[in-house]
Amino acid sequence: MLFEYKGHIHIHTRFSDGSRLHADICREAIAAGLDFLIITDHNVWVDGLEGYYGDDRDGRVLLLVGEEVHDVRRQPPGNHCLVFGAGQEMAQHASDPQAMIDAVNATGGFCFLAHPIEIGSSLLRGGELDPLGWQDWEVTGYTGLEIWNYMSEFKSHLTGKLAAIRSSYQPQRYIRGPFGDTLKQWDSLLSQGRQVACIGGGDVHGSTYHLGPLERTVFPYRSVFQSLNTHLLTPKPLTGELNQDRDLVLSALRQGHGWVGYDAAGETAGFRFSGQGFRREGIMGDVIALSRGGLTLQVTSPELGHIRLLCNGTVVAETAGRTNLLFQTSEPGAYRAEVFTRFAGDKRGWIYSNPIYVRRRAQS
Repeated sequence: MLFEYKGHIHIHTRFSDGSRLHADICREAIAAGLDFLIITDHNVWVDGLEGYYGDDRDGRVLLLVGEEVHDVRRQPPGNHCLVFGAGQEMAQHASDPQAMIDAVNATGGFCFLAHPIEIGSSLLRGGELDPLGWQDWEVTGYTGLEIWNYMSEFKSHLTGKLAAIRSSYQPQRYIRGPFGDTLKQWDSLLSQGRQVACIGGGDVHGSTYHLGPLERTVFPYRSVFQSLNTHLLTPKPLTGELNQDRDLVLSALRQGHGWVGYDAAGETAGFRFSGQGFRREGIMGDVIALSRGGLTLQVTSPELGHIRLLCNGTVVAETAGRTNLLFQTSEPGAYRAEVFTRFAGDKRGWIYSNPIYVRRRAQS
């Protein structure tokens, strides 16, 4: 039996460039129906704030603390890395991405490359609207990619003042899915035989922007928490005990036992992607060895949608207007599922699963 939890990753507080503090953000998360949060302030790890916030009457949320590490002196200002589970500040290693990843792994923590592909905005230059993508792709040892970043997608639509106003006041008309180049980069890594997990994040700051006389808080915390989330599957339920529950959440995140869901377009709870063979089975993030009889992959969507199954970036099966897809294979590769739905009058990316790694023999 698996237990499903919905959370939000990549959040900033007033300890870096966010607008709210941890307890306030947790109240917004509880109102949005989240089970967990992971705070990732820029180049600072804040100790002593992890735990459960809220109560039995209004709900509770598990707050964990990570870090977004990047070299503030780097030009262009890219190579942002989300650090989880290190238990200490890692910003001192920011100038050397490989050394930083190695140092995080040495602590028992792990890394995801943040907003690896960014377009940026031509509206403002020399600030947070610049493209902040990943440049040093020769690095190894990271766990995965943040394939969908809400703020990155928003920035790409700020092509002028009128577009900025429209995007700020009606963001859901413009949010459509991960950048195609991000998915291509992910699939390229997977086709090399690498295990690369995925997450989605809001990169939420709750910042207020001004454009002439107009003032707008772009992406308030609760609004983003109701939109793009990472769903995880754990083998045991969360019990309210911090150390045990931290381990369950971080282990599922590291192993890729989950998916990225655009919950604004429809609740993605209940999605499943699994594989079954002769005496072999697994879920998202698992390695499954092929048996002589091949393997059956099954995608189950919580609502009708356009389901696609990809192997190493190539679509191998798809169906529209269905809630499930079955596919039999005898070919190895990294298989991942996508589901699209209609929202705000258009087709949108809705669910992006972690891969199932089909091997001719099991690999560790």
